[in-house]
Amino acid sequence: MNSFLQITQGKLVAALLMPLALGGCASSLIDVRQGSEQVAVAQADHVSQCKAIGKTTVSVLAEVGFISRGIDNVDANLLQLARNEAVNQGGDTVVPGDRPEIGKRTFAIYKCRP
Repeated sequence: MNSFLQITQGKLVAALLMPLALGGCASSLIDVRQGSEQVAVAQADHVSQCKAIGKTTVSVLAEVGFISRGIDNVDANLLQLARNEAVNQGGDTVVPGDRPEIGKRTFAIYKCRP
């Protein structure tokens, strides 16, 4: 019985630590596309002279298992995905839009620089 208890405790500890370990890795799993660091973030009232390219809705996990990721990490991941998509579409500026739920956001993509 004692060895059974040790195995059960070991599995419990592993189950508790795994989401923490994976949650820390989630941010590093987002690719940084070449050129995405040049993509600016602007407010809607600052892009009136820019050419609208399109929109993108991006999403990431807000929770790993039963552990919630920090909102700052989630937002940083969403922004990086939007910047990557701006590069794909030929844009150089993104404007954050609707956030229907934590872990999901729409961004408008613009071409502002010549």
